Amino acid sequence: MDASPARLGRYGRAAARWARLSVGGKAGPGLRVFYGWDRIPGPGEPVAGGTAKLQKLAERWPNRPTDFSLLYLGTTYLPRDLRPLLWLARRRGAPIVVNQDGVAYPGWAGERTDALNEPLRRALHAADHVVYQSAFSKRSSDEFLGPPRGSWEILPNAVDVDRFTPGAPPVDGPVVMLGGDQTQAYRLELGLETFRHVLDAHPGARLLVSGRLVSDPEPTLRRLSLERAVDFVGRYSQTAAPQVFRRAHVLLHTKVNDPCPTMVIEAMACGLPVAYAASGGTVELVGDDAGVGVPHDDGYDRDTPPAGDAMAEAVIRVLAERERFSAAARRRAVERFALADWLDRHEAVFAALVPQAESAPT
Repeated sequence: MDASPARLGRYGRAAARWARLSVGGKAGPGLRVFYGWDRIPGPGEPVAGGTAKLQKLAERWPNRPTDFSLLYLGTTYLPRDLRPLLWLARRRGAPIVVNQDGVAYPGWAGERTDALNEPLRRALHAADHVVYQSAFSKRSSDEFLGPPRGSWEILPNAVDVDRFTPGAPPVDGPVVMLGGDQTQAYRLELGLETFRHVLDAHPGARLLVSGRLVSDPEPTLRRLSLERAVDFVGRYSQTAAPQVFRRAHVLLHTKVNDPCPTMVIEAMACGLPVAYAASGGTVELVGDDAGVGVPHDDGYDRDTPPAGDAMAEAVIRVLAERERFSAAARRRAVERFALADWLDRHEAVFAALVPQAESAPT
């Protein structure tokens, strides 16, 4: 067992919370939201995936682990004590909202598919309201988890368009950014293969690789002779994110069947057009004018990303018309994915489920 201070701290906070919750009764009036975790990272702390959504929500509705009147769960990171939390929410009369992202499917989960989907199914079927992040999320959820029992809607992720804004593009390059966490080995491998072709067409090009890595890039860097053309920028906070995006001319997104990548929306808000694997919810985010998608076999049985040369053609096409694609990306982010609209929609949902709440708590 990992006895690190961070893990022991999480266990200690959870034990203290359950000690207080065990003596509580029905939830009192007013809206108090609990996100299933005792601590939500602050605005300046690095986050990934679903935690970023909870971070945005918690700025308006602070996390209330012990006296909550509404339980909000994001399926990207469900709490370890999910089963008792769902039971407790029902006991307290607290509505449950589930933000449904992706599901496990055989292409990446293999024999673990059913086991990984079990907690997702449990949360979904307990929900009074389900927020699907994309139409793709709804389709895949229906197939692997079943239909929801409560009400539902499709509400894509959001970006603060007042903070994520375009800057002056780099004067050298072009610069390609492979964004997100490289949590599947093929994502980094395909990114490097793609960039090799881009570099052949644009000898001064550079590649920025963000996030966590699950595979060693050195063998591929040596094989493709890319050691001096690739920078690994690591993880970054939401505070630093706009400046990171402004270091690039185009975003390269190699993940297949991605349900609703917030990183893509953030890049678009910063004026970065997107070259991407045309599957999952990414197609819905980018649309026809904010980038170029590369078709590929997008079934659930196995992950089959596009070939590197095809992805490179998409990058090169975007670079050739970058000004047009960049303006369209920014416009699409502002019109469709603004954080203020996303929060207002959540406020309406919360008010319908907890009628006593007229506004965000102070």
